[in-house]
Amino acid sequence: MTIRKPFCVVSLILLMFSMFFSGCSGNKEGNANQNEAGKPVFLNGAGASFPYPLYSRWIHEYSRIESNVTINYQSIGSGAGIEQISKRVIDFGASDAPISDEKIQTMPGEIIHIPTAVGAVAITYNVPGLTQTLNFTPELLANIYLGKVTHWNDKELADINPGVNLPHRDILVVFRSDGSGTTNIFTDYLSRVNPAWEKQVGMGTSVQWPRGVGAKGSEGITRQVQSSIGSIGYVELTYALMNKIPVGRVQNISGRFVEPTLQSTSAAAASYAARMPDDLRVSIVNTPGDDTYPIAGYTYILLYREQDDIAKGKALVNFLWWSTHDGEKIATDLSYAPLPPEVIAKVETSLKSISSQGKKLLD
Repeated sequence: MTIRKPFCVVSLILLMFSMFFSGCSGNKEGNANQNEAGKPVFLNGAGASFPYPLYSRWIHEYSRIESNVTINYQSIGSGAGIEQISKRVIDFGASDAPISDEKIQTMPGEIIHIPTAVGAVAITYNVPGLTQTLNFTPELLANIYLGKVTHWNDKELADINPGVNLPHRDILVVFRSDGSGTTNIFTDYLSRVNPAWEKQVGMGTSVQWPRGVGAKGSEGITRQVQSSIGSIGYVELTYALMNKIPVGRVQNISGRFVEPTLQSTSAAAASYAARMPDDLRVSIVNTPGDDTYPIAGYTYILLYREQDDIAKGKALVNFLWWSTHDGEKIATDLSYAPLPPEVIAKVETSLKSISSQGKKLLD
């Protein structure tokens, strides 16, 4: 007995310490509450293809942490995502285009925008035989999509790509045929840099393209560019990298030709972070800075501030908190820029405001 008693006392002390630290290491105010009694929760979301590679990874990794939460996300385009969340047929929508003031007024409840990452819209092309990366000016991109520049060896292209052997081949323009936040970012950019584009076409998730062929989703544009010699298209950078298709440099507001990279996309977000509005809806195309890539934008999760279902609401807010904190490390692995600290602070405020049946969903 004299041997076992000290052992029992030590064991009891260790057990007490274990229970204490287990309680202290529990979820903090922004870290989500556990779902009641571990009951399974199913969340359905749909929308933008721009962040689809990122959301797929997030959902996969999060399932290891919260095995009782199942999240399904469908890449159907920003326009369709906005439409489905407006009809409440999904638990959350996704869009790279903030919902307009006019559209927000028609929603059946107050919608909030949660930016999840920053992505670059890359200019991709299929021109066999090229070994150098092509340069594009804002005017050139607008003129290609307007139909004013129609061949790859046009003087406007050749002048900014000295020494590149450009073929006399027709340029096949490829654009998104579905409502797309990627299109919104791209046409927002063209409208800001080219008065003719702004007047004739404008910006939006869907526009009347002057020329070219349409493809559905970033996946569709990627396949179309890959299979069509002489084509040019625009996709989220990750799609181009995953499919090993060339990506051009675009001249920024400082006059430098910049490739879309994690660093240049982060620079675009950082240049506007301090001026981020409280509702988090913002455009960051053509932002100032020597190293900024000019065609970049936030991608958003859309959800109602007042959630109908407490369990689903908690699970969704928990997932979004994890995504915009721990999940940002995964974003950088996929060449999405993480949220600047100033933006994360505003995201936290928005997430803490979400409630259900009069009760806030984050403690």
